[in-house]
Amino acid sequence: METVRMNLFTDIRARVLEAIEALQSEGVLPEGLNTAPVTVEPPRDPLHGDMATNAAMVLAKPAQKKPRDIAEALAAHLGTDDRIASAEVAGPGFLNLRLAPTVWQGLPETVLTQGADFGRSTLGQGEKVNVEYVSANPTGPLHVGHTRGAVFGDALASLLDYAGYDVTREYYINDGGAQVDVLARSVYLRYLEAQGHTVEFADGTYPGDYLIPVGEALKNLVGDKYVDQPESVWLEYVREFSTDAMMEIIREDLRLLNVEMDSFFSEKSLYGTGLIESAIESLRDKGLIYRGVLEPPKGKKPEDWEPREQTLFKSTEHGDDVDRPIMKSDGAWTYFAPDIAYHYDKVQRGYDQLIDVFGADHGGYVKRMKAAVSALSDGKTPLDIKLIQLVKLFKNGEPFKMSKRAGTFVTLRDVVEEVGPDVTRFVMLTRKNDAPLDFDFDKAVEQSRDNPVFYVQYAHARVCSVMRKAQAAGIDVSDAALAQADPALRAHEAEQGLAKKIAEWPRLVEIAARGHEPHKVAIWLNELASELHALWNKGHDVPELRFLQEDDVAASQSKIALARAAAVVISAGLGILGVTPAEEMR
Repeated sequence: METVRMNLFTDIRARVLEAIEALQSEGVLPEGLNTAPVTVEPPRDPLHGDMATNAAMVLAKPAQKKPRDIAEALAAHLGTDDRIASAEVAGPGFLNLRLAPTVWQGLPETVLTQGADFGRSTLGQGEKVNVEYVSANPTGPLHVGHTRGAVFGDALASLLDYAGYDVTREYYINDGGAQVDVLARSVYLRYLEAQGHTVEFADGTYPGDYLIPVGEALKNLVGDKYVDQPESVWLEYVREFSTDAMMEIIREDLRLLNVEMDSFFSEKSLYGTGLIESAIESLRDKGLIYRGVLEPPKGKKPEDWEPREQTLFKSTEHGDDVDRPIMKSDGAWTYFAPDIAYHYDKVQRGYDQLIDVFGADHGGYVKRMKAAVSALSDGKTPLDIKLIQLVKLFKNGEPFKMSKRAGTFVTLRDVVEEVGPDVTRFVMLTRKNDAPLDFDFDKAVEQSRDNPVFYVQYAHARVCSVMRKAQAAGIDVSDAALAQADPALRAHEAEQGLAKKIAEWPRLVEIAARGHEPHKVAIWLNELASELHALWNKGHDVPELRFLQEDDVAASQSKIALARAAAVVISAGLGILGVTPAEEMR
């Protein structure tokens, strides 16, 4: 019986590379060929085989040989491997491989022996990655846009951790700008209201009901100390009090989604501590800070433009479209300066990779931020910025109305209270981060094939149900017992189809981790669930495919082993997405 190591596609690629080396030693291929572009992956059409390699195509030109000649020589070598049932040359020189049935029959043993580690990767090699996400202004509860960013960032962090990276989840608290002064003034109005005063919320303040308890808490803490006092007396204290209160609300919101940050970094800590100055000095030492005049912005006529000398960062030297001001004419820092300092701090902390998760409205900020990190790290620390597109909410066929608590928007809490954290998280990951997402509350809780959350959860629950029935019948369905079940008793083509899908998991993890695309896990889990449900349904017409075989313990264990292997992988995938696997459907 053949068993699979962690990644079957990697194993077979290694075998292809061995065959290339053998052909080199035989003089069929020249020495010194670059084999890095050689891939082994599923063919576009499953009818062509289980795997395909481009080896002959990418080696033909440097080897100065016809691709088909190389492919035929490779096929002869690969045909000697017991795992490879056939190697067929196709088209101009692609090589299609079919694996022996014993490979697929033996897969459940591998999965059940490795358990939750099946699919875990060493791709990251312990590289330190900082994933900064949510980072909402601490001026109100998290809204539905933040919800998608929180889910995406958290799932990405889990995916990278699963793929062997050392991940830090970080929240950047925007508590250094004018918006926290507005928050303080808004809380002060709620404080006066708690004292029995009639107040009016002017434009530019935050009128949401969520600040009522904050104002009351301030009253309970300081009494009437700040009543009828000028802003200069209370602003600094109320600002700090309000920011702390808002961050506690935000932490509670995140806990509703089961999001736990490793680190909270305060923008305010950059001011008056020399951190901004150090970051700018670092750029100055590289010759990237200068005094100059920017060209007029696009769309402005020259006569409308007042050229003025500013302190600029030469970001065009690191891929930006224009240089960027870092200090205003009055000597105050621009909003870009603390962001440079914050990322300088990340570079100084020794991260090998930085990932920022921003809202779609930050698209214009991408190039300048990447330029800053490239400059600060001398091009050594890559920064990937993921933009999160908008979410449209629907219920009963209508747009979902705004929250009374928030006043102007639908909150994270509103969404989670409607459908729960598991459904919220899964649905938010059913589309790529930069694609708009329609979130229909009715479909999200619908028990049908069209609902991906239900479909995947139902697959896992079905396996749990079979195992409970087997246990009730006295069958040992521990992973240890199932791993020892006879693989020859799961030889049907439909059973091999499910095994083939399971075998893709380690490869899928690496592809999703490399591309920073956790949505690929959600989509693939739906495909795996589809294979499991299809096999289950075939059992209605073909009794030998049923997971429980009446009066045949050995056959039952063998078939349940395959189902259990699928459940192990579903559980691992849902774990990355932050979704609890269902053991029964209610």
